[in-house]
Amino acid sequence: MNTIGPDAKKMPSAAFLPMVKNPFKFRLFLLKNLPAAYFSGLKIEFVNENKSVVSIPYKWFTRNPFRCTYFACLSMAAEMSTGILSMANTYKRLPRVSLLVTAIEGKFYKKATGLARFICDEGKAIQHTIENLAAGESQSLTVLSSGFNEKEELISEFWITWSFKKS
Repeated sequence: MNTIGPDAKKMPSAAFLPMVKNPFKFRLFLLKNLPAAYFSGLKIEFVNENKSVVSIPYKWFTRNPFRCTYFACLSMAAEMSTGILSMANTYKRLPRVSLLVTAIEGKFYKKATGLARFICDEGKAIQHTIENLAAGESQSLTVLSSGFNEKEELISEFWITWSFKKS
């Protein structure tokens, strides 16, 4: 049976989401744990239990020689859009659930020459997968993060495969 630790109310996301919605706390988290994301200017623009929007700017630190955002920076933002939903559903969950990216696939359609926004709206699928884990079992789930430019044109898509395992 899944239970939630004492700091979470009904769902793990009830305690986790307010922390990442706080820009100061989130920037400190990035600086401590993901310095490349911090220096790249990665931001959470929107997050709830079902959807997240993460942006990455085109700037000196994120650019490549082809005058667009480096693909690794784009994949970092795409992974964060799926990871924030995964972390929200595993935060302080008892028994613990570990998570790990096991695969990533990307397709690129246009150059990212400005602010890129990555949207993942698969929070319910992530929640369903985690809630249906048996003890000691691991389960994989591939989720889509779609990247858009400032004109709302699709610039890339990433399929991130997460593995979840209940302790």
